[in-house]
Amino acid sequence: MNKSSFLIVGKHAVIEALKNPKRKVLRIFLTEESKKTIHRESQNKNLLKNIKVFFKTKKELDNYCKNDGTQHQGFVAEIEHLEKLELKEFIKKKDNLTLACLNEVTDPRNIGSIIRSAASFNIDGLIFKERHFPSDSKLMYKSSSGCMEHINIFTVSNINTTLKYLRDNNFWIYGLDSKSDKDFTTIDWKGNVVLLFGSEGFGIKKHTEKYTDFLIKIKINEKIESLNVSNSASIVFHHIKQHKK
Repeated sequence: MNKSSFLIVGKHAVIEALKNPKRKVLRIFLTEESKKTIHRESQNKNLLKNIKVFFKTKKELDNYCKNDGTQHQGFVAEIEHLEKLELKEFIKKKDNLTLACLNEVTDPRNIGSIIRSAASFNIDGLIFKERHFPSDSKLMYKSSSGCMEHINIFTVSNINTTLKYLRDNNFWIYGLDSKSDKDFTTIDWKGNVVLLFGSEGFGIKKHTEKYTDFLIKIKINEKIESLNVSNSASIVFHHIKQHKK
């Protein structure tokens, strides 16, 4: 493999990568059955044109997944990273943006699920600290079910500096915190907003919390301490999609 390339697995992850004109797919490894699936999904486009295709048995493809517990479903592809997006350029001359920032969320399954929800509910972009984003994780790509190809990903060197910059550029920062007394459904979701989600175990760090304008929560059964971060994100994304025009 090239230094800049990596492997992804799974039907939706591979097919959506093939459909994305911005994504460079170098090689693809398929079973005979999965090739038929690609042809059915092609919608009169030859998704495999100019791509090296290698046919393997299911057992041979298992070798690409044995170390990370993913399921290939008969689809493995070697791809290159998309061109890096610059947040400062993206927000210029745009308004009514909804961004989400994941502060030390590290589980690839959670990240993939949040990417899937963000793409499903038209979130404008996701912000990650560069060294915490598992950019070539097969598990993340598989969990996102192809939605990596449909969401803007911004990786930054420092979350606090980024939040400060966004606040200075007409964004309201809302931090999700189960200890808050403000229900997120009472917010009048207008203008440019950033939704800040903390880590799976410790929530938003104290030194990051000071860059928020409001702390909000999802009201749940008082006997339950909190929701999984990917579930929380889905609930908030859906609500904002319904209320923010």
